Amino acid sequence: MSFKNVRLETGFIYEEGEVVSTQTDLFYLETENGKITKVSANLPNAKAVDAKGMLMLPAFKDMHIHLDKTFYGDHWQAVRKRTGGVKGMIALEQKILPEMLRNSTLKAEKMIELLQSKGTSFARSHVNIEPTSKLESLKNLQKALDHKKKTFGAELVAFPQHGVFYTDSVPYLKEAAKMDIDFIGGVDPYTIDGAIEKTIDFTVQLALDHHKGIDIHLHESGESGLKTVEYLIDKVNENPALKGKTYLSHCFVLGKLDKAKQEEMAEKLGNAQIGIVSTIPFGSLIMPIPTLYKHGVTVLTGNDSIVDHWNTFGSGSVLQKANLMAQLYGYSTEFLLSRSLKLATANILPLDDKGIQKWPKTGDKADFVFLKASCSAEAVSRIPEVESLVHQGNIVF
Repeated sequence: MSFKNVRLETGFIYEEGEVVSTQTDLFYLETENGKITKVSANLPNAKAVDAKGMLMLPAFKDMHIHLDKTFYGDHWQAVRKRTGGVKGMIALEQKILPEMLRNSTLKAEKMIELLQSKGTSFARSHVNIEPTSKLESLKNLQKALDHKKKTFGAELVAFPQHGVFYTDSVPYLKEAAKMDIDFIGGVDPYTIDGAIEKTIDFTVQLALDHHKGIDIHLHESGESGLKTVEYLIDKVNENPALKGKTYLSHCFVLGKLDKAKQEEMAEKLGNAQIGIVSTIPFGSLIMPIPTLYKHGVTVLTGNDSIVDHWNTFGSGSVLQKANLMAQLYGYSTEFLLSRSLKLATANILPLDDKGIQKWPKTGDKADFVFLKASCSAEAVSRIPEVESLVHQGNIVF
């Protein structure tokens, strides 16, 4: 495909040393076999798809979502009254999952279409692996992803939602690790399984044995949460093959620490190359994202739940998450707004911190979105709507 009148960011405009706006220009672009093959001066009279001056940005990535279990695309249901914390939710899931699995492939496809409509072309999805679903949730989701593979990519986390040992998910996790998944997951080792070391040791060894990454849900915000983070850091440092492949999802304990301890833990996470995948916002809790950035910690975000038994809400937009982050931390200047975009794109930005253009380049994946915005700072600030979807490659209008 070829595109004309494509708006790209080309640099920053400064006044007295401060970035006050972002310079853009119109370009002509060609793609072939899923790659960008040409970026040149605009050819307004070329026979090409007319981008109409819309801003081209890297396509968005939802890095924490549960595509395998949702009410979205089915009849409406709000959340039910919760009792018993996470273990109470496990009991609820054991009752409702068999029925949810009956059409989970169709609902996953509908949720993928929702994400695409918001400019997202890739997701990291956790998928239940436990004695109730066994491997059915994974198999059903893989069918949905296969149906959408021309326009949507994903990586999967084998997620023991009901605990590794609390409901004896071990045999199913071992089987799932042999299948087409990318990460071994986990959830609150102390609260659910009652043993931090035993659960983390199992997870780490399973990941090492099958050359997978790790992505563990950690909601615990007290002493057990901190001990879990510290123990995982130690295990990753003992096994360098896991550096850059290990993540803590939520990790709310970081938001409960005092400033000095936040700095210490962020530095340790950065040195171990352990990333944080944070939902934004989560009640009144504000995560120390600027501190994590300061110490080189990879920070990602996602919608998590979209109209399911855990959460009634969820728009499907990770650009909205970037907007919320910018509001929470006072990122209202042109420069900081433009940097906030990386939360929606999994850390790909058109311009580096000095305003030098880094994206798009010839050879990059043809994976981009067009928005009605003049620059990324405006896109984050205003959250412009995506216009339509082109079903050829991961190209979203």
